[in-house]
Amino acid sequence: MSRVVFVLLPQVHLLDLAGAAQVFGTTERYDLSFVGETTPIPSWQGLPLMADLEWPALGPADLVLVPGYRDGHGQVSDATLKRIAAHHAAGGTVASVCAGAAVLGRAGLLDGRRCTTHHELQNDLARDFPAATVIRDVLYVCDDRVVTSAGIASGIDLALHLVAQRFGPEMAARVAREMVVYARRNGDERQASAMLRHRGHLSDVVHRVQDRIDAQFASPLPLPALAAGAGVSERTLTRLFAAAIGRTPLQYQQVLRVERAEYLIGHGTTVEAAARAVGFTDARMLRRLRSRPGDPSAVDRRIGTA
Repeated sequence: MSRVVFVLLPQVHLLDLAGAAQVFGTTERYDLSFVGETTPIPSWQGLPLMADLEWPALGPADLVLVPGYRDGHGQVSDATLKRIAAHHAAGGTVASVCAGAAVLGRAGLLDGRRCTTHHELQNDLARDFPAATVIRDVLYVCDDRVVTSAGIASGIDLALHLVAQRFGPEMAARVAREMVVYARRNGDERQASAMLRHRGHLSDVVHRVQDRIDAQFASPLPLPALAAGAGVSERTLTRLFAAAIGRTPLQYQQVLRVERAEYLIGHGTTVEAAARAVGFTDARMLRRLRSRPGDPSAVDRRIGTA
């Protein structure tokens, strides 16, 4: 059996740890170990965690994973950094979730490699480790047995990817089903969907209309019906949307449609079938609105000027 060693640092995020541990444990093909420099380890959520102070023996088939922790914490000794670097140098794989990428950086494992982390920490990672190439707004990145992922739930995606690499996609799919995970997500999928990117405002009216559009974006949603449901005039609703998110209700609906269509196309659906699935009458509008690859804001910009 392969071994997964979780390196627990102070103020560790429980879901960063537990999501990945649940994946590996569900396979029944891994021995799990939890090591720390002290014990118990305080988690950010308040639950103390017991850790082994001694590391187990590791081989090239084993994995060392550093879960994320509350920003500004995560103290780690030089001895632990050397252990992580030595495991990689011996042919092993190292991984991180969220802020754990900074530990891999301090171990010298990000220099000259592609990596990622939670979207709120990407600027810090790029500043602190200028020799690394930070890939923004993706779920996980693999580069020469150094695997980094975004925050929280993306640790599940990372772990499923590693299971698929080691034991095949059928095993990963079985684990995902057992964990009731909606779908295995590819590493290059976005961290924040359009539904989240456009929710940073304080307009109750716009939030209520967005709730309806989010739930029914594949259906026709005439502006008069949306306005009537919100108890405002069409002109007022359009003005409120423009002030809150910089686009009209129709443009917001199109953003959701295109983003969902991109997901379907990326998983093997034809452009024509994806267009129908998200509510376009034909594929011509979808082709016109599709974003440039790799630019998470391109859909918003192009639809905003459509």
